[in-house]
Amino acid sequence: MNTDPETIRFDTIASPLGELLLTCDATGALTSLSVPGQKGGRTVREGWVREPAPFAEAARQLDAYFAGRLKEFHLELRPEGTAFRRRVWDALDDVPYGATTTYGAVAARIGASRAAVRAVGGAVGANPLLIVRPCHRVIGSDGALTGYAGGLERKVTLLTLEGSL
Repeated sequence: MNTDPETIRFDTIASPLGELLLTCDATGALTSLSVPGQKGGRTVREGWVREPAPFAEAARQLDAYFAGRLKEFHLELRPEGTAFRRRVWDALDDVPYGATTTYGAVAARIGASRAAVRAVGGAVGANPLLIVRPCHRVIGSDGALTGYAGGLERKVTLLTLEGSL
């Protein structure tokens, strides 16, 4: 494995949502998981190094998830973001498989004011680790399926897989 901390390591994995693009840091911790056409998602850039080995466990767990055999991911995650965004992203991990929550509930979970719901929505929308950090489980307070960086059709697919729809 290339151990230069500045080198972006990546691999792609086939999935029912399209080809997933995963990146990791020098330790092998996942830094992003993007779907094709994702709003704000990553794309392979010059200088990135394809290195499948650090992603073997993520690939195994993602395959099991899409096959309906895995309900909780156990991967080392290291996304880059502000302290507020990291708190929101961490709160997403507490939303169980097969359940949904609201932006207001996420705000309450991290101790943010009701006025911070819009900021929570922005942080959820900026989640760099789709699927493994389940932002797809966040819905509107009226039960509506609100925006998803990977596209609403993918959100429906994930929630249907998990039995939430």
